[in-house]
Amino acid sequence: MTFSELGLSAALVKAVQELAYKNPYPIQVAAIPATLQGKDVLGIAQTGSGKTAAYVLPLLETLQNKPINKSRSIPILILVPTRELAAQVLEVIQTFNTSIQRKAKSVAVYGGVSINPQMMKLNGTDILVATPGRLLDLLSKNAISLSQLETLVLDEADKVLNLGFKEEVDEILSRLPSKRQNILFSATMEDSVLTLIDKLLENPFKIEIKPEEVTPDLIEQVAYFINIERKGPLLRHLIEMNNWEQVLVFASSKRVADNLTTKLNKHGIQAMAFHGDKSQGGRTEALKQFKAGKLRVLVATDLAGRGIDIKELPIVVNFELPRSPKDYIHRIGRTGRAGATGSAVTIITEEDKHHWKVIQKKMKRWVELIDAEKMDF
Repeated sequence: MTFSELGLSAALVKAVQELAYKNPYPIQVAAIPATLQGKDVLGIAQTGSGKTAAYVLPLLETLQNKPINKSRSIPILILVPTRELAAQVLEVIQTFNTSIQRKAKSVAVYGGVSINPQMMKLNGTDILVATPGRLLDLLSKNAISLSQLETLVLDEADKVLNLGFKEEVDEILSRLPSKRQNILFSATMEDSVLTLIDKLLENPFKIEIKPEEVTPDLIEQVAYFINIERKGPLLRHLIEMNNWEQVLVFASSKRVADNLTTKLNKHGIQAMAFHGDKSQGGRTEALKQFKAGKLRVLVATDLAGRGIDIKELPIVVNFELPRSPKDYIHRIGRTGRAGATGSAVTIITEEDKHHWKVIQKKMKRWVELIDAEKMDF
């Protein structure tokens, strides 16, 4: 199955191909056609299964033949539990948005930052990605209207409820038009999620993707513990000390990737960033140089990094931990392919310790942790 067989337009298929996506994930094969047909969709899937693109691609498709939105009435709402997920979903939307003719205006809103700059961006929004509390704040100020909402996506529903947002979600649902498409994704099916499904979905198309159990036996893994302020110097030290000549470094955001690339180059280590905000020509050139061994370090985000396929890549570095254990496997799986050995290096800070334990437990492998605070660099 290819993306061109899922009912997407040539422009969106081209956008997918330009990111070097090859074949759709199983959840995308199931969810994209169902969403395009206007069905309610229930997806049971872990983070890292490809679910974000499974709903973003068909939603962008539905906007292609619609007029530009010039109001504060939101046609598509994506409700998420955290600001981190809001930023990630927005990045996915913007990445695919670059190559299509009818651009979708997308905005992410969340708490913890000033509401005024967010309010100023909202007019003409096609897709609003929001956390529940900030969405209710905006509604209370009449900054947006949900009266004409066509599609609601509730992503990571179990986490939304576990974080105590049930009352907020109920309040939001009470403000929506009764006739709309609903899409719900959850990693678990606990009682609170089942109650929400009964309330929200009407005869949904059900998809269940069971998590894969993968143990990367051929990959040599090591982790370094360091103070957060010294992560950059540690990475530079490791590159120079080990004379690494072809290093793929993963960052959690485009901003971190750009900043890290700038600092590496400033210290004489040739590096280029690889993410969705880069032009297609820029991404192609960076990957070409890296594959040819002419670029020492490529700094990538997870979304863009999925398209990187290099035989016998020796080193992968997790400058920041990914959101899920499966994303970690995807990252380090760029090395150790086709029977070849490879190395994966992960940099851990104090705030990463718990998440790092979860990743190792899911991977069923414990990784040596070196105290880099005692290293001289």
